[in-house]
Amino acid sequence: MTVELEISPQLAALDVLQTQAKAEGLLYAGRVSPQLAWELFSRDEAQLVDVRTAEERKFVGHVPGTVHVPWATGTALTRNPRFARELESKVKKDAVVLLLCRSGKRSALAAEVAAKAGFTRVFNVLEGFEGEIDANQHRGGGDGWRFHGLPWVQD
Repeated sequence: MTVELEISPQLAALDVLQTQAKAEGLLYAGRVSPQLAWELFSRDEAQLVDVRTAEERKFVGHVPGTVHVPWATGTALTRNPRFARELESKVKKDAVVLLLCRSGKRSALAAEVAAKAGFTRVFNVLEGFEGEIDANQHRGGGDGWRFHGLPWVQD
């Protein structure tokens, strides 16, 4: 007797995104929207890892229940040389891992390093927590986790 497990539409979407990422030559599994990241995370189908600094999490806010592994530290954003090892100590290499930063740029770099370290289903969360900077030098007015009204808290 075989038992077929039902795959959620969210997990099925990741397979499509992974195929697209491979076709685009990305080193990591792909890119997900903040909305899809929240759906996967809230359904316990993925680990959401915040790669921003501790200061960003404290003063700007963060998603409750996320794992924190800083890509860089301090206000100078000094690269964390132990990033891959710290990530491995907190999440499994075969888990669906969603990396979140301020705008989606540092998390893309972190996803490349994670993939090179053997993480097979690591995705970058597009737009990041705060979104891109606009013409007025502000963030959060047009994209990002907070812009979309997804859950977050501030210490």
